[in-house]
Amino acid sequence: MTIHDTHPFTDPDPDPVRRLRGRLGGAVTLVTAGDAEGRAGLTVSSLMVANGDPAHVLMLVDPDSDLADVVARTGRAVVQMLSWSHRDLAEAFAGSAPAPGGPWRMGSFEDTPWGPRLADTTTWVGLSLESVGDVGWSSLLTCVVQDVAVGEDDAPLVHRRGRYVRPDQ
Repeated sequence: MTIHDTHPFTDPDPDPVRRLRGRLGGAVTLVTAGDAEGRAGLTVSSLMVANGDPAHVLMLVDPDSDLADVVARTGRAVVQMLSWSHRDLAEAFAGSAPAPGGPWRMGSFEDTPWGPRLADTTTWVGLSLESVGDVGWSSLLTCVVQDVAVGEDDAPLVHRRGRYVRPDQ
């Protein structure tokens, strides 16, 4: 057995833009959409809120994701802020951890006019889709804020440099 001083899965030619994005970090959200015809969810940290009348949420999602398709079909979505306790759920919706029976079984979801909402989140926003555009390798979803609930934020889930971290780290 040989012991190396480097990580065995390190990309030999790392993408500098991806590395920059990882250093920016961000709060982790779960974006969900759907109705009786079907639903989808995706862990997203590439989003921003633009205040105004009306306020908007701008988010970058994988154009091949089920979420992009369901938001386009329904014209609605829910963004919920995840807590440290939701990190396994975040991994499951990101597709990077197993979820026997699917990620929807890992939490309790309530139906809202904008789609399914994780029942134990305290901060969330209901959105209507205004437009979809292509930006780089992502789809830019521009959404109008319809309803907002802002609750306690004691242990937010933060993503930085490929890991979930506590904000104090």
